[in-house]
Amino acid sequence: MTFDAARALRLAQETFDIEAAAVQGLKARTGEAFALAVERMLAVRGRVVVMGIGKSGHIARKVAATLASTGTPAMFVHPAEASHGDLGMIKPIDLVLAISNSGEVDEVTTLLPVIKRLGAVLIAITGKAGSTLARHADIVLDSSVEKEACPLQLAPTASTTAQMALGDALAVALLDARGFRAEDFARSHPGGALGRKLLTHVSDLMRSGDAVPRVGPHASFSELMREMSAKGLGASAVADDSGAVLGIFTDGDLRRLIEKGVDLRTVTAQEVMHPGPRTIRQDALAVEAVELMELNRITSVLVTDAAGKLCGALNTNDLMRAKVI
Repeated sequence: MTFDAARALRLAQETFDIEAAAVQGLKARTGEAFALAVERMLAVRGRVVVMGIGKSGHIARKVAATLASTGTPAMFVHPAEASHGDLGMIKPIDLVLAISNSGEVDEVTTLLPVIKRLGAVLIAITGKAGSTLARHADIVLDSSVEKEACPLQLAPTASTTAQMALGDALAVALLDARGFRAEDFARSHPGGALGRKLLTHVSDLMRSGDAVPRVGPHASFSELMREMSAKGLGASAVADDSGAVLGIFTDGDLRRLIEKGVDLRTVTAQEVMHPGPRTIRQDALAVEAVELMELNRITSVLVTDAAGKLCGALNTNDLMRAKVI
């Protein structure tokens, strides 16, 4: 069969139009039932158990994952496995969200009497308002579509898009009603980029103790250079005996002194340091350190405790290793 590029592009455009129309069509049908579904899901004492089979099953897995990651305890239960023991996962305090375009798949309808006897709330996302699933459900969310994007009208396409959009709408409404914040999202995604940015503090990454390059104000230049070389930060703090930060000396400062022809054998740390350096609190978020460095075009920053005393140091390499930047 000869490949027809023009036909492929035309079908792609038609698919976008059909599926966009399917999602837009949900707006007119989303009303009191949707609000009631959100209210019942908010009130559930157990978990939201999402189920579906076939393509609807794939959507159900995604909806369960989205709910769980946005503050609503949820899990996916496969209807076929539920008939062979996994139904024990569902408790009377749970809420079942069943997804089926036809509302007549045997694996789901077989479970309906048992779910009702348990006393669990049943919400249906279905394209058939008169189906078995819809008749048994406490709340029905209409996901019907005018037609599938599949030219043969066989493969679930627009219908599954509508199901996913409804699931996402539920998740968004629920997270808003719960007052769910970016920090809450990060706690359920500790391995992701957002989690690292919102959960990692300067104290988690900073160099501390003997690893912090530090000299007193009267240290000789050679002492200052030995400290910088030994600690490998590319900078050294200049602090008094109490830990108060007086200044910082960096590799960049060294280059500028050499360019000026300064006799480095006679100077002290206090004479060559950059006074009043930028510092950051150890309890600040690591992303704040990134912003501070970028704003001031520096690669190292000194860290202070609640009393303003030197307690650590941090550079861009430390932040990159932690994948904060």
